[in-house]
Amino acid sequence: MTAATASARRAVVLLSGGLDSATCLAIARSAGLETYALSVAYGQRHVAELNAARRVADALGAREHRVAQVDLGQFGGSALTDASIAVPVDGVQPGIPVTYVPARNTVMLSLALGWAEVLGAQHIYVGINAVDYSGYPDCRPEYLAAFETLAKLATKIGVEGGSLKIHAPLIDLAKSNIIRLGSSLGVDYAMTVSCYQADEEGRACGVCDSCRLRSEGFAAAGQADPTRYQYA
Repeated sequence: MTAATASARRAVVLLSGGLDSATCLAIARSAGLETYALSVAYGQRHVAELNAARRVADALGAREHRVAQVDLGQFGGSALTDASIAVPVDGVQPGIPVTYVPARNTVMLSLALGWAEVLGAQHIYVGINAVDYSGYPDCRPEYLAAFETLAKLATKIGVEGGSLKIHAPLIDLAKSNIIRLGSSLGVDYAMTVSCYQADEEGRACGVCDSCRLRSEGFAAAGQADPTRYQYA
């Protein structure tokens, strides 16, 4: 196998440590790709997810796992980065919630794109979901399509006519279907942390939007919820 052929089988996978991104990593692995997991410490209050990402990357055989440092918390504007803004606990509401982090997915995808160029990787995987996405504008299919266009215009590989694909395999799936798919690929969801306000041990609050979507997903999938809760 030539070096070019080997790099063409590489994929950068954005790995938050949550349910969706863990499933994405398993999907990329099942496609026969050599996976490079990228997590981002962006100033999030729920840093337990980064510990979860390390566990998931190891368990699912990532070739390498890196944690990039980008402090979006210095700008504030989100309940996930600013402790003065309360995380909503009254259920998913219409509109864009205060847990939306301005430009987060754009920054993360840009970092993944940079690493992919260095690796010669032609695939980037991201757990964007347009069904259970809580109203985030950067989780829509049109956003993803626009970013892929930008990526091809802004990179050496794109300008030289090479292949560069951003995969969002979960974009049209309900949470229950994501869980069923990941379980079939060997994902241990007990390792993952999805809660917006998990404690230092990674235990979930059980009442934030992310916890509600996760819990409802396991119920709809007919599977036991392995999440550790703070009140248990």
